[in-house]
Amino acid sequence: MTGRLLLRGMLAGLVAALLSFGFLRLAGESSVARAIAFETVLDEAKAKAAAEEAAAKGRPAPVAEAEPELVSRAIQAGVGLLTGVAVYSTAFGGLFALAFALAFGRMADLGPRATSALLAAAGFVAVYVTPMLKYPANPPSVGLAETIGMRTSLYFAMLLISLAAMIAAGMLRLRLLSRLGAWNAALIAAGVYVVVMTGIGFALPVVDEVPEGFPAAVLWQFRIASFGGQAIMWATLGLLFGALAERQMAQHGARA
Repeated sequence: MTGRLLLRGMLAGLVAALLSFGFLRLAGESSVARAIAFETVLDEAKAKAAAEEAAAKGRPAPVAEAEPELVSRAIQAGVGLLTGVAVYSTAFGGLFALAFALAFGRMADLGPRATSALLAAAGFVAVYVTPMLKYPANPPSVGLAETIGMRTSLYFAMLLISLAAMIAAGMLRLRLLSRLGAWNAALIAAGVYVVVMTGIGFALPVVDEVPEGFPAAVLWQFRIASFGGQAIMWATLGLLFGALAERQMAQHGARA
């Protein structure tokens, strides 16, 4: 049963990848192209300043070696983007199916569709929205190369803490359910999650490495596209997998 749910979760993830790719291709690629253009202008300005400084000192201008383009921009924006999104979404689809198998019947007296939708909403908040509020996605040319390791570590720390806090909030809700009722238990659990993650957000260091002069509209467009791609993925997982799981369980029950 779990193995079949896993396959259906990966299938739902693949469908989510195709939808997300279409959205990102239309809504996000223009901001990426503009960010790369800004980075090129920035590099040219630095090279010009270095040449002028060398000339003032009577030295030859430094020669910058052009890095070979391993993958063309067209491939990055097409096949490369599709491959990355497909691998990411399919993997999340499999993990989502496993989480569904663990949560079904334990979260509440809900059917497969409702459980899947609720689980997707919680996953979207815990895995993407909360970490994004502290460390939002950035386009190329935003961020220093020497701090990429630190920034990656902070983001994943925020993600893991958020996921653990969401699981703990779900367990708290179950403990309060019999005494306070479904609505009050859910409100208290949600409130605890918000308070804990707000404190964590203030405790973790701030990262602000947007270069001076970077267009605010490009940054906003990129982050909106990132949010939309994630929203499409999680919504597709929650709705499509719920339908597939319901059908699978109906067939399983009929055979039994």
